[in-house]
Amino acid sequence: MRWGAAMEKALYGPDGFFTRPGPGPAAHFRTSVHASPLFASAVARLIARLDEALGRPDPFDVVDVGAGRGELLTTLGTAFPDDLQRRLRRTAVEVGPRPAGLDAGITWGPSIPSGTVGMLIATEWLDNVPVDVAVGATPRYLHVSGRPGIRVSRTDERWLREWWPHPAVTGARAEIGRLRDEAWADAVASVSRGLAVAVDYGHLRDARPVFGSLAGYRDGRRVDPVPDGSCDVSAYVAMDAVAAAGALVAGIEPGVVSQRTALRALGVHGRRPPHSQAHDDPTGYVHALALASAAAELTDPEGLGGHWWVVQPLDLSLSVCQSVIPAVFSSA
Repeated sequence: MRWGAAMEKALYGPDGFFTRPGPGPAAHFRTSVHASPLFASAVARLIARLDEALGRPDPFDVVDVGAGRGELLTTLGTAFPDDLQRRLRRTAVEVGPRPAGLDAGITWGPSIPSGTVGMLIATEWLDNVPVDVAVGATPRYLHVSGRPGIRVSRTDERWLREWWPHPAVTGARAEIGRLRDEAWADAVASVSRGLAVAVDYGHLRDARPVFGSLAGYRDGRRVDPVPDGSCDVSAYVAMDAVAAAGALVAGIEPGVVSQRTALRALGVHGRRPPHSQAHDDPTGYVHALALASAAAELTDPEGLGGHWWVVQPLDLSLSVCQSVIPAVFSSA
């Protein structure tokens, strides 16, 4: 079986990693949402700015694609002043069953709704959209057994030529991200006006991983990526290819920046409080130190801060984008 088909079955098939009941992804790996409430606070700040830029629409949609167990949307349910809170319409897009006890104000379903006015966000969703793996100078699909199979299709070969040229290295692999591009293009097309934001770990064309990036995660540990449903199976995302696919739909170039840059633009930083505060306000100092530590984890360029943000505007001017999230569009 080819990697793409095996990954699809392992993640989304009957009793797949994401479709079976249970605690969900948070029991196996940490995303930015799970790492600290500061991430949700930054997203809330972005939503509040976007709401003003859009003229306070009613409703204001927040669509979370790959919502896990609804953690981000749950936090956002109490993050805003009464006026925006009243207008907020939260939708979780997830193939797994609705969690017991989830906030009744969150709509739950497997499909992305159309006509969003507000923000669509996908945090570590695209890395779980299945990929086929190509090997060889004349690229062939890799089977999960480790053997090369048939030559890749012309469509996939075109994608490889544009986005993942084959390096002259024995054993090199390429992860074909065409289905991810298509998934993101569909997500972008669902937004009528506002922002579509993809947050994921990935790479750009000049820094593709020579031997690929397939990985498995189970119980908080990295394991072999065995596509049997027992673990998460993921691969880094070709973020520039994804961004280009969204831009074709939206007709405007997105901002593509590191999470470190995006979160700093939204007020999240890892600066430690002054030592003098430890003497003057010891309780406040401890609290500020904890926040600084959490912010440092989210913005660490060797960790979560090295994730990429693709911020795709829909029916918004560049000047509006610059006012909503400076630094992301400042050099556009």
